[in-house]
Amino acid sequence: MPSFDTSRIQCPVLRDKLMTAEQAAALIPNGARVGMSGFTGAGYPKAIPPALAARIETLHAAGEPFSIGLWTGASTAPELDGALAKVGGVNMRMPYQSDPTCRAQINAGKMQYVDAHLSHVAPYVWFGFWGRLDVAVIEVAGVLPDGRLIPSSSVGNNKTWLDQADRIILEVNAWQPEGLDGMHDIYYGTDLPPNRVPIPLVHPGDRIGEPYLRCDPAKVVAVVATHAPDRNSAFAAPDDTSERIAGHIIEFLQQEVRHGRLPSTLLPLQSGVGNIANAVLAGLDAGPFQHLTAYTEVLQDGMLEMLRSGTLESASATALSLSPAATEEFTRNIGFYRERIVLRPQEISNHPELIRRLGLISMNGMIEADIYGNVNSTHVMGSSIMNGIGGSGDYARNAYLSIFMTPSLAKGGSISCIVPMASHVDHTEHDVQILVTEQGLADLRGLSPSQRSEVVIERCAHPDFRPALRDYVARARASGCGLHTPHLLGEALSWHERYLRTGTMRT
Repeated sequence: MPSFDTSRIQCPVLRDKLMTAEQAAALIPNGARVGMSGFTGAGYPKAIPPALAARIETLHAAGEPFSIGLWTGASTAPELDGALAKVGGVNMRMPYQSDPTCRAQINAGKMQYVDAHLSHVAPYVWFGFWGRLDVAVIEVAGVLPDGRLIPSSSVGNNKTWLDQADRIILEVNAWQPEGLDGMHDIYYGTDLPPNRVPIPLVHPGDRIGEPYLRCDPAKVVAVVATHAPDRNSAFAAPDDTSERIAGHIIEFLQQEVRHGRLPSTLLPLQSGVGNIANAVLAGLDAGPFQHLTAYTEVLQDGMLEMLRSGTLESASATALSLSPAATEEFTRNIGFYRERIVLRPQEISNHPELIRRLGLISMNGMIEADIYGNVNSTHVMGSSIMNGIGGSGDYARNAYLSIFMTPSLAKGGSISCIVPMASHVDHTEHDVQILVTEQGLADLRGLSPSQRSEVVIERCAHPDFRPALRDYVARARASGCGLHTPHLLGEALSWHERYLRTGTMRT
């Protein structure tokens, strides 16, 4: 029997199913499709994945095959993705990952990977497109007497996993603050076509569901008590590059207000995860805007600070992604944040219709953009996956303003992040309105491809690469082969080929 406190398991039927992580892991069969909780390092199971990895390693040493299909909300942590990938325990991963070991196996062809829009995952599972979900392994913060579950620091796809899985394993994590109770909004009003109805959410802070996850106790085969923290890494302090990117975006938003295209309170904010995103949020917190709202995927340090200062009035997300210091602040003042934060299933946080209707200002990172505004956010040199598209496509295609940002250079200056042709396209020119680097901001709205190329080169490309980009465009136009979007197909990816041969895009 686990030695951890089990007082959070108030349902007698489920308390009777308490067992060790090793015992629970033994209930997952070879070849199973397993839906695990977790979204960007929050709310993932902490004990069962390592126990399952140890079991797989033992079986492989004995010559017995064993692997699972692993579905999550988004990225998880080394205790889950890393541990299972290290022992060759995953045959199929979807829909998003960021683990180095997992990434290496995918790019080596040892693990299959389906990179999917995060808003599509729950519907696709309900439709049966990905096959039957055999097991759900879900972390929760507590279990109510009637068997309903208090969600932990992420919701992700947990509602769907619990509904669709044949068998359920619960990890009840006493590390998660008890004050999370009441922060969640689990909407059960979705349905399959042709029976869908409008989702009744009109403001980012609206609550349209219930605070708990429903769970059929008869499907629960194991309960494991844990006390382990989320993977919460510290963010780097904003550097000059990220602060310059943030400055360009804030200046642009001020301009949009002056021209009457945005209200003085802006529109709901969506921000990707990372140091540049945090720098933008810090700039907004110090800027001229007040009474802001957020409707986003992940709430990170910058938004927590904006809530604390009062610049941000409310924030809707599907997960928390906080540094250790921010986690302490959140836990210490959780009553304050519970009144201002709503955590939802990702099928709602990323829902295209809601994103379009609410009119989001969407800000996401990218790997590279080409001179015509196509964005690559997932692949390095065209064929090696980095992480995945995540929710950026959900937001970019439907946002009121679609902004993509990156430093103009990578790998110590050997790579230009503005290239003649993107080596992989996740977001076409039709979904990209604004490109930003530390060099400047390119507003592509209403511009033809030829006009976009001039603006992108002059505003976003690093000065070291501008002459080569100008030369490429001039020669493409002179070639006479299609002047709407001029390209030299024999050279379009030559910068990437040069990097693969020599280690630099520079000539």
